[in-house]
Amino acid sequence: MSRGRRGPSTGGLHAAAHVRAMVWGPAEFTGLPPRWLIGEGLFAGVLGSGLIVGAGVFGTWTGESAFAEGEVGLACALGLVLHLLLVRAGRAMVGIVAVLAVGLALHTPQAAAGVVLTARGQERSVVVTSVRASEEASGARGRYFCSVEGRDGAPSTARIWRGCTRSVRPGDSLALVYDPKGLVPPRGVEGATSIVDALRSLAGWVVGLVVACVTAVVRSFRLLDRPVASGSAHPGGRGATHQGRP
Repeated sequence: MSRGRRGPSTGGLHAAAHVRAMVWGPAEFTGLPPRWLIGEGLFAGVLGSGLIVGAGVFGTWTGESAFAEGEVGLACALGLVLHLLLVRAGRAMVGIVAVLAVGLALHTPQAAAGVVLTARGQERSVVVTSVRASEEASGARGRYFCSVEGRDGAPSTARIWRGCTRSVRPGDSLALVYDPKGLVPPRGVEGATSIVDALRSLAGWVVGLVVACVTAVVRSFRLLDRPVASGSAHPGGRGATHQGRP
């Protein structure tokens, strides 16, 4: 009778292992993952994030709308997701990578605008015409927006928040940086910035995406249904590492 009870339990364990492998990836190795597998994940993550950010910066710099508005970046994100599906990564890991890649693509245009203004922007002084506190969004609470006009009285549609504080009053002067080619909206100036500073807001997205890609690729490792090469007593040994891709 004890054997009869073990059958369903064993089947349940196999089913749970199968579901876990589908969701998170099989990760059929022991000990540390093979270095080449980590390298493959790093390559996918770095290349994917580089293409997403690079497409946004290129589009903002040249005025190509498909690149500047993030459409090409989203296509690169889709390509990264398809790659993980091809290597049969766990579905949960693919979903995490998809969310991070799309988030990076959507946040890149704003950072790319900062890169363009830092690289070729020119500064000029403007006069504040009105100041308004914004509480429309939770992230904007405590932020102030200044409407401005040129020194010669020429009206401007720019509403800036960088450099616009509670102490600013109509008639005060603010520094404005603008793109001579008119491809990027002008911004207020808040001290000296660099291209690295302009891209810093994307650092969390990039790091998260690379880590997720490495984890997804590493956990996608599976052994083929054939004998492990001689000299390897464990699935994670050298003899098994080159059999992981179906």
